Amino acid sequence: MNQQTLKGTYSFEGRGLHTGKPVHVRLCPAPADTGIVFERTDLGGARVEALASNVCSTRRSTMLGRGGVKVGTVEHLLSALLGLGIDNALIEIDSAEMPILDGSARPYAEAIDRDGVLDQGVPRKWVKLKREIIVRNDKSGAWIKLTPAAEPSVEVTVDYNSKVLGTQTVTFSADDDYVKSIAPCRTFCFLHEIVPQLLFGLIKGGDLDNALVVVEKPAPRWVMRRIARLKGRKDVPEAGKPGYLAEGGLRFPDECGRHKLLDLLGDLRLCGGLPCFRVEAYKPGHALNTAAAREVLKSL
Repeated sequence: MNQQTLKGTYSFEGRGLHTGKPVHVRLCPAPADTGIVFERTDLGGARVEALASNVCSTRRSTMLGRGGVKVGTVEHLLSALLGLGIDNALIEIDSAEMPILDGSARPYAEAIDRDGVLDQGVPRKWVKLKREIIVRNDKSGAWIKLTPAAEPSVEVTVDYNSKVLGTQTVTFSADDDYVKSIAPCRTFCFLHEIVPQLLFGLIKGGDLDNALVVVEKPAPRWVMRRIARLKGRKDVPEAGKPGYLAEGGLRFPDECGRHKLLDLLGDLRLCGGLPCFRVEAYKPGHALNTAAAREVLKSL
């Protein structure tokens, strides 16, 4: 199989999930062997490559940084590029954080898929393993195992000890339709996490139109009013019983598990190319995902 890039240029605008700042992004074709590169147009065209060695933060999202150039919340776009088999792309951005859009990878994936991809006539350099790689978080019990394989495949299990979510196991392989089955799945958080995150200056751009909120137990009205006030909303969302707060309801019964798989794919795109190995993950998160990508990058 040959390397692939975008057929056209795609523009998006929105606000950063954590900064809440407006941002404009352009996805552009790039020559063979470029990889995925972010260019800060507001910083004179300074660039940072999408590599695990450039990860500078994994607090609630994945941030790349090199030489003072930072780009945050890159995982959804990287997931879409991996899911659609894009080897090379230049991402022009005029702020320090990618737009959250609808909280999923669907806007990127559908735009690219609509036109198809461009074959660049140069053989693809698959990222393959010579040995098994395991990374763990002994405190949480989370782990990721990467195994040599002829074709890529992923299995993710999430377990938050939540009566609402339960335990969700999701799989994805080269035969599955990324655009329909993974890309639409939105980011999520628990209701009890929202106020602390807002007070710490995070999720300023988060709202019910770009995230799922998991309600474990009924929230007092004053809590919902506080959230509404911090978000600048005039209406106060109801959280009177366990379940989900989500615009339009769930897109899949296991949407949260699928989103964790989406994030994992995006973070593994930081291993230096398109991965061709077996991935098994239990309770993955950005810190563990990028640690796995870093180990792959070091093994090459």
